[in-house]
Amino acid sequence: MWHSDSVTLLPREPSRTRLWWEVSIVLALSVGRSALYSVLSLVQALTRDTPLGDQSTALNPGANAEQFWDVLYQFLGILFGLVPVALALYLLWEPAASAFRRIGLDLTRAGRDLGTGLALVLVIGVPGLGLYAAGRALGVTMRVDAAPLDPSWWTIPLLVLAAVRAGLLEEVVMVGYLFDRLRRLGWSTWTIILSAAALRGAYHAYQGFGAIVGNIAMGIVFGWVYQRWGRVMPLVVTHVAIDVIAFVGYPLAAAWWPALFA
Repeated sequence: MWHSDSVTLLPREPSRTRLWWEVSIVLALSVGRSALYSVLSLVQALTRDTPLGDQSTALNPGANAEQFWDVLYQFLGILFGLVPVALALYLLWEPAASAFRRIGLDLTRAGRDLGTGLALVLVIGVPGLGLYAAGRALGVTMRVDAAPLDPSWWTIPLLVLAAVRAGLLEEVVMVGYLFDRLRRLGWSTWTIILSAAALRGAYHAYQGFGAIVGNIAMGIVFGWVYQRWGRVMPLVVTHVAIDVIAFVGYPLAAAWWPALFA
């Protein structure tokens, strides 16, 4: 008669090569791909005969709310746009360590996260508007055209869902996931913050140089906040709030101040 002691196998730390491949794949499926297309879009805009300040770009694609299939495809596009978020959370998940808890994407501090997120809206949003106005005045930022608000009831919900998708995608992947992986690769805190901020600026390059500067500044603030509190949720709140204001409030601003926004 024999007996075998049970052995618990602990997960091994992935190699640096495996981590680099993992990060490259996640970024190629999400913000990295957007950054490449955005930079190419800016380069293409700079090669045109029309000055950059006289060109325009779409802030958010609109849906023809009278066409059922158009609305359905927009909705499905938003859902599939969240797949990289699910992938990042899956890769962050470890035995006895929920990915949601690890990066602070939960409701355990809902009140504090909401307050911090809304305070950051003022810190980020107001200077952001100033940078946009300055960029337009200097001719280095494109005119940003917002999708018109259709009177159908599902127009605003679609825009809000698009804002939620953008907030989750950028903050979970760019901050929660990327910070964890780059730490494991031995990067210093400020190298991570500045690199992530530069990538954030790159995938907004299609709007012009003002947007690049503004989003790099936003990335530095967000990185510092995450490093200090270790929670992604306030950043998601801020990002979603800013995008809702932009997607829904921007058409109203364009109507009120056409010389600047329209």
